[in-house]
Amino acid sequence: MQNQQVLTKNQKIVLDIIEKSSQPLKAYSILFDVKKRGINAPLQVYRALDKLVEIGKIHKIESRNSFIACKNSKCQITKATVFSICENCEDVKEIHDHKLSEHLKHYKDNKGMKYSKYNLEFFGLCKRCIKN
Repeated sequence: MQNQQVLTKNQKIVLDIIEKSSQPLKAYSILFDVKKRGINAPLQVYRALDKLVEIGKIHKIESRNSFIACKNSKCQITKATVFSICENCEDVKEIHDHKLSEHLKHYKDNKGMKYSKYNLEFFGLCKRCIKN
């Protein structure tokens, strides 16, 4: 389960903005939105983002260099994320697949490398875009 850690004022502000967004946000978009609430320095935003990722409240979409709130209340893995991203409308969804998570947790490549974290992004078309 996600850590029930007490968040700082800046972390709460950044998390609130990300949770209210319907799409992933880049750090500078977040900075623009938080200036009204007293966060003016990019470093403050990046520190809050780093901590929120670390404790599993948000996830980073690496290919988009953006952040999205974790919508999975049972999300236990902060170092393992899987997303589906629509190539047309850019809708992003976190994938919750127990079989995939179990497979990847124990996966070793053919050279014996055991991975400690991963961020997978699957690209395709969502149902809505397929119909259009």
